[in-house]
Amino acid sequence: AAAPRSEEARKYNPSGKIPALVDGDEVLTDSIAIMTYLADKHGALTAPAGTPARAQQDAMTFWLIDEFDAVLWAAAKHSFVFPEEARVPAIKDSLKAEFERAANALSDRLEGPFLMGDQITVPDLLAVHCINWSIGAKFPRVDDRLNLWAKSLRERPAFAAAMAKENG
Repeated sequence: AAAPRSEEARKYNPSGKIPALVDGDEVLTDSIAIMTYLADKHGALTAPAGTPARAQQDAMTFWLIDEFDAVLWAAAKHSFVFPEEARVPAIKDSLKAEFERAANALSDRLEGPFLMGDQITVPDLLAVHCINWSIGAKFPRVDDRLNLWAKSLRERPAFAAAMAKENG
């Protein structure tokens, strides 16, 4: 795996951002684009394209990107991504409060075993990723309901296999 902004990462994405997926002659960047592409390609973890269920799934994905991922990413930028002179450490307090608000809203929306009902979908993967990221970033702990939900996703065999592969 290439490190962010490394020469290898820049071969696939001029910005040096990761991940990048090479599929045949195609190079895809952006984690959500990659997740959606793979879900569509394999007919798993997604509602069929062009259906109201897919529109609802996409709405949840975009909400998570806007309300969860963006807040965590902004905190990361002000912690280690930006050059030190461009960082505004004080912004992290407001980002933590915004994350907590979003986590409570997500908990309130959780009605079934998964965000979109009875089937695991791309938004579930994104949400648990963000919750895991928030723990490492020392953000406020999510409420018990959301924490137990995330724990149940982490206990799935596919999650354990993916983590084992990532950790080598």
